[in-house]
Amino acid sequence: MLESMHFGQVANFKTNSKIPIEKFAIAINSNLKKSILIKSAQEVEEKFHSRLSCKRKTYRYIINNSKIGTAIYRNLETHIPMKLNIEAMKKAIKYFEGEHDFKAFKASGTSAKSSVRTIYKADVLEKDNDRIWIELTGNGFLYNMVRIISGTLVDVGLGNVKPEQIPVIIEEKDRAKAGKTLPPQGLYLVSVEYDRAN
Repeated sequence: MLESMHFGQVANFKTNSKIPIEKFAIAINSNLKKSILIKSAQEVEEKFHSRLSCKRKTYRYIINNSKIGTAIYRNLETHIPMKLNIEAMKKAIKYFEGEHDFKAFKASGTSAKSSVRTIYKADVLEKDNDRIWIELTGNGFLYNMVRIISGTLVDVGLGNVKPEQIPVIIEEKDRAKAGKTLPPQGLYLVSVEYDRAN
């Protein structure tokens, strides 16, 4: 399941190292724990910032919707044994596309000055072995925003919220009206996109 996933963590730092850039990943990996792996390295302009220069991000939230779940992937996905109505979830997620004030979908204490974000693409995908992928591509995300949207979609899948209620929840900007924050297990940053100039 996870072998087909691409993870988009990006970091940047300044260095005076004389190591050739094409050997940088190998050199860094030799000093890292086995749980971390640098895939590649490249030189960028000094003004580049891995977080602030980002134009689009794609997050994925994975739900195991089987009755029993799995021991192997228990820390890599969230298990919800109650059967979810995927068609209703697919309909509901489309209401998140576009520019909205996502105040209802942010954790309390978030330091962001504005809760307005643009979601370019939003999908609920059915995968083998009763897996559901919730994928969101946007220009930025608030703290816990993906996990709260996913929790709201689970409410839709359980029949507690109708797909047509999503625009109302967005418009009312009331955190209490949105779903619960799902656990971190299952949340992945899939890709990060930058301007070609960077």
